[in-house]
Amino acid sequence: MGLFILRILLLVATGTSGYFLLYQANPLPESGLWGVGIGLIAGLLVIILERSMRRVPLKVVIGGAIGLVLGLMLANLLINSFFTGFFEGLGINFSAYVLINSALGYLGLLLGLKRGKEFEPSRLPWLSKKVNQGSDGHKLLDTSVIIDGRIADICDTGFMEGTFIIPQFILQELQHIADSSDPLKRGRGRRGLDVLNRIQKQANLEVKIVDQDYPKIQEVDAKLIALAKDTSAKIVTNDFNLNKVAELQGVPVLNINQLFNALKPVVLPGEVMNVKVLKEGKEPGQGVAYLDDGTMVVVDNARRYMGKNVDVTVTSVLQTTAGRMIFTILKEDAPENFYQSFNH
Repeated sequence: MGLFILRILLLVATGTSGYFLLYQANPLPESGLWGVGIGLIAGLLVIILERSMRRVPLKVVIGGAIGLVLGLMLANLLINSFFTGFFEGLGINFSAYVLINSALGYLGLLLGLKRGKEFEPSRLPWLSKKVNQGSDGHKLLDTSVIIDGRIADICDTGFMEGTFIIPQFILQELQHIADSSDPLKRGRGRRGLDVLNRIQKQANLEVKIVDQDYPKIQEVDAKLIALAKDTSAKIVTNDFNLNKVAELQGVPVLNINQLFNALKPVVLPGEVMNVKVLKEGKEPGQGVAYLDDGTMVVVDNARRYMGKNVDVTVTSVLQTTAGRMIFTILKEDAPENFYQSFNH
């Protein structure tokens, strides 16, 4: 409502100014009407320009303004220093003035817009430290990590702090999933909304919902990377592909899966553990068990102990992008010198 009133006041001001300017130049009744029309058109152009620039990054606007000012300054410097007498002799002083100002102002504007888009404050040595400090506390959450829910558990521990930025296009995707006709998708979407609500209640965190969007970009992940670049924020995700693409474009990523893998208990070959065999393995006679953190434990010759707890000895550990796998044998099957070979 306030913005609407400001626009009305702008149109009143431009219309009134146009009336008096044109009427003073040519004091006829129709001149005033033409002045009002020209003033209203000028005001409408300003409003259209303001609406179109709403989604333009601030650094691009500043770059364009600086370029335009420098272009006009250069034009006036050239005219006053070299061309004033020449143009006056030819009788084209005003036309040449407008031409040179328009040309150099336009070139300065374009150059400023381009350089403003490429400019990164972190490149300035006196600002880099401040920018880095400010961006440390800003984190963008993607859809997958919100639905996953473990981010809320991390926040509960107090290890995560700063500002969480949630773009509107992420909320829209969550809402779309929550409204799905598929019960599984609908449940995941509602879980994600509950997780966001839980994070918002954290005292040590600030959650900001931002409207910034990128209409020319179709994919949500690409929009998230573009927003991370513009806000100097880190992306919090558990999506392997998003992680790799963001790293390739120089965007810092906090991967929840990597964090949980790093926090899993270290298991070394030769250690003995007690597990419950839950299902058959791929190889004949194999049994499969799981640790409390979800790590798969493959036990040779344990199929006959299905549903029972057994003592096993670790033979090797395999780390993959999907997680960790522990290969074991039954403790009773381990040779006598097996433990001695790992102790030396």
